[in-house]
Amino acid sequence: MSDLRLDATQLDRYSRHVIMDEIGPEGQQRLLEGSVLVVGAGGLGSPAIQYLAAAGVGRLGIVDDDVVERSNLQRQIIHRDDDVGRPKVESAADYVAALNPDIEVETHETRVTADTVAALGDDYDIVLDASDNFATRYLLNDHCVLTETPLFHGAIYRFEGQITSFTNERGGDRDESPPCYRCLFPEAPEPGTVPDCATTGVLGVLPGTVGCIQATEVVKYLLEKGDLLEGRLLMYDAMGMSFEEVPIQSNPACPVCGEDPEIESVGDVAYEGTCEISAD
Repeated sequence: MSDLRLDATQLDRYSRHVIMDEIGPEGQQRLLEGSVLVVGAGGLGSPAIQYLAAAGVGRLGIVDDDVVERSNLQRQIIHRDDDVGRPKVESAADYVAALNPDIEVETHETRVTADTVAALGDDYDIVLDASDNFATRYLLNDHCVLTETPLFHGAIYRFEGQITSFTNERGGDRDESPPCYRCLFPEAPEPGTVPDCATTGVLGVLPGTVGCIQATEVVKYLLEKGDLLEGRLLMYDAMGMSFEEVPIQSNPACPVCGEDPEIESVGDVAYEGTCEISAD
């Protein structure tokens, strides 16, 4: 930790953090020195970016290769009607700049692929998965496990959401290692079996709840405070206004974090389709 150097404006901006014993100026400095790669600037990425920037997480990387569409605005709250047709990363960066000039934003108008994930992910302390497809989720998981990068996952469907956290801290004893996304979901569903929100719809406020919880987990991790959702899948039902926890166990046969891993590189997996290990 470097010397504390919050200026008068920052002490004012973050005063509600600074006065808390659990955070204080030291914790705020820790947030300002943190870096997070947010993969996706849509429904989940919008509230996550909004609250990470407001909290003072000092460097945000935003990855998205899409442009703003009017149908996005019902839930993707960092974009405006005037942004329709603009790259989402540009719109998101403008939002952050207007909200908090402390934050350094790096935009990556591209897709996360096996060829690009290392160049994107290795430059940040944390990866926040706000993607909307299984190929990206498995790719991020495998890369983060192999590089021991914390990964914070969220997903939504119609009226339901799920959130969990993977610290990917690997010790010498695999029996004590935390689970990963492949321990939870060993294989992706067959293509076409799970419809997307363009087909089935999504409650506009749902990703706000899920993305905020993801951001909360990131902030707690950077502060080294509280209990994370590691080993727990938090399931949210907006219609029933209920939360349920499902325990996640490490899988000794997991192909990426298990006792005899088959995945030693993201090049070992065909991520399009069912995300299975390549036969090559």
